[in-house]
Amino acid sequence: MKARHLINHLSNALTPLYDAREAMQIARYITADQAGLGDQISQLIADPDREIPLSEEALQELTERLCAGEPMQYVIGSTDFYGRSFRVDPRVLIPRPETEELVDWIRRDEPQARRLLDVGTGSGCIAISLALELPEAEVIALDRSAEALSVAGENARLLGAHNIILREADALHELETTFAEEERFDLIVSNPPYIPASDRATMHCNVVEHEPQMALFVPDEDWLLFYRAIARAGQVLLCTGGKLYFEIYSEAADAMHTLLHDEGYEAIEVRCDMQDKARMVCARKR
Repeated sequence: MKARHLINHLSNALTPLYDAREAMQIARYITADQAGLGDQISQLIADPDREIPLSEEALQELTERLCAGEPMQYVIGSTDFYGRSFRVDPRVLIPRPETEELVDWIRRDEPQARRLLDVGTGSGCIAISLALELPEAEVIALDRSAEALSVAGENARLLGAHNIILREADALHELETTFAEEERFDLIVSNPPYIPASDRATMHCNVVEHEPQMALFVPDEDWLLFYRAIARAGQVLLCTGGKLYFEIYSEAADAMHTLLHDEGYEAIEVRCDMQDKARMVCARKR
């Protein structure tokens, strides 16, 4: 099958589920992957008659998975994050571009950090990226899901992040007791679950039906519970002057500022992502 035929087939099949532009983008990425080009879509545009080695059975399976709303990153088995390819599957969330901005903020502002803690590591995208960008640092990555830690471990091995340690722990259950008294950190970073459960009804099926729900949603009545638990643990686990970095819900900037102030932090800074949405916050332990 020629590349242009596969792109047209997939984009037409996906149009009922996505708008035309997104359907075309997915079709092109999938076709590039099937052609062994990774994300080099420009090569497909330059050579639309490139032959794609895809059987009828494989084409049917591919189409069915995508039309069922399965994210293309799970279908491909990987996604790009901060210039590297990370393995992903339904055991972990798919890393988002705004999380790359959080990593970049830390990389630029904390080059001297030597002990870092990532709470709720998932695929390991934050922890591994920081471990590779800050090779003198020791990075500890926690998750309550042993399955997620398995994915993170594979990514660490494949990407050569040798300065990272993975541990199973739950942010909501006495996180500060996970470490010995002498184990303190220069910074703690987390992209915890933060979407109110009531928002589920407005979200696309490729998220709510395929990505791990426990990594996404929190109760409407207490949608800051992970931030509060991590901030409180941070008062024990952070060195004096150590910092918290969070990815946050875009509607939560004011609430997060209040929470961090009430929990004893100072120098609280909220930053917007490239879409001009408040999505990141940093605070310093007094």
